[in-house]
Amino acid sequence: MSPVPFAEALRFWFKLGCISFGGPAGQIALMHRVLVEEKRWISEARFLHALNYCMLLPGPEAQQLATYLGWLMHRSLGGVVAGLLFILPSLLLLLALSWLYLAYGDTALLGGVFYGIRPAVTAIVLHAAWRIGGKTLRHPALWLLAAASFAALALGRLPFPLLLLTAAGIGWGLGRWHPAWLGNIHGQPEKMAKPARPALIDDAWQAPHTRFRRSRLLAVVAIGGGLWLCGMLGLSAAFGCDHLLPQLAGFFTQAALLTFGGAYAVLPYVQQAAVAHYGWLSGSQMIDGLALGETTPGPLIMVVAFVGFVAGWNGQPLGSEQVLAGALLGGLVATAFTFLPSFIFILAGAPLVESTRGDWRLQAPLTAITAAVVGVIAHLALYFASETLWPAGHFDGLALAVLLGAALALWRGLGVLPVIAVCAGLGALKALSG
Repeated sequence: MSPVPFAEALRFWFKLGCISFGGPAGQIALMHRVLVEEKRWISEARFLHALNYCMLLPGPEAQQLATYLGWLMHRSLGGVVAGLLFILPSLLLLLALSWLYLAYGDTALLGGVFYGIRPAVTAIVLHAAWRIGGKTLRHPALWLLAAASFAALALGRLPFPLLLLTAAGIGWGLGRWHPAWLGNIHGQPEKMAKPARPALIDDAWQAPHTRFRRSRLLAVVAIGGGLWLCGMLGLSAAFGCDHLLPQLAGFFTQAALLTFGGAYAVLPYVQQAAVAHYGWLSGSQMIDGLALGETTPGPLIMVVAFVGFVAGWNGQPLGSEQVLAGALLGGLVATAFTFLPSFIFILAGAPLVESTRGDWRLQAPLTAITAAVVGVIAHLALYFASETLWPAGHFDGLALAVLLGAALALWRGLGVLPVIAVCAGLGALKALSG
């Protein structure tokens, strides 16, 4: 039996889903502070080991970490509940905001708000590239890899999956022949001072469900794969294989399997397909969706719900008389097929990971992928800047001023939400003044 009361854990996961602003770094820091430092439910070493596994996976690492810790405390039910409650408040809020945006976004005031938010979002993406690059690019070889990634997307239009596979292969080679170029990939993270109270789930704690069993692994994969297959076959049978909803399901499944490096890494892939290939939404709508994702709790990758909602709104999969229902269905399909692989990865792989605590050999490909992701994020910032500063083929000096001010505020330590709020206020003032 778990030493952590299930009802108390349930309340925590719901609260976390409602207040988890600040992106994955802030969400992981919040979980660490509450679970490791305050409540002492999880030991430092167990928390870090779970985090390292989630960082190696495609998908939203903060949501996967919540699922992993929920599973560690309360088996598969705990993992599913923790993962769902982490995203549910954000999903409901983002769907509501998406409807307001599409239904009333043409009003002058709301248009002014988004005029101010777009430069702020561009600055946020630039800051993310700088922050991740500062932590990752510890050797000229990694800088070169990031620059090559940027050039491959900007000039060569290299497909995103091929870019990730190439980076992983380079990382494997460097880890084998030049590990020093990747930094301290075999080193253990620094440990904090010994806490005053022991953790309920400490380094030595064991439970039957944490032991790896091949039969359980196959069962989880079969159930998860069965759910995905039933969803795909059901949508295809109901609407046809070439219909919008099966397209959304297939694309976001693919995106979920390629999102190494977090939300900022997959956004260029989503943007490239949703805007340029499928035409589900416009470039400016993509920026606005990212802005809405930044202002809501939960993982930033939840912006896929906005993309699915807009695709359903424009594509009207249920007909012109049920536009809102079709949009809601589009948002739910995009969300479900994005997050289903994450649950499978955690519930299937966590027992195996628990049996390999202390193994750091997989860090080399991850480090190389993260370096390539810096170039990917920089390319995303360039795309957003072009959409923001040259919205109709003419340079917008005021947007540049807002962008520079937002970037300076972020570099000085101001939070994302205050920056977006101030920029939104400036845009609203511009709309009201004329």
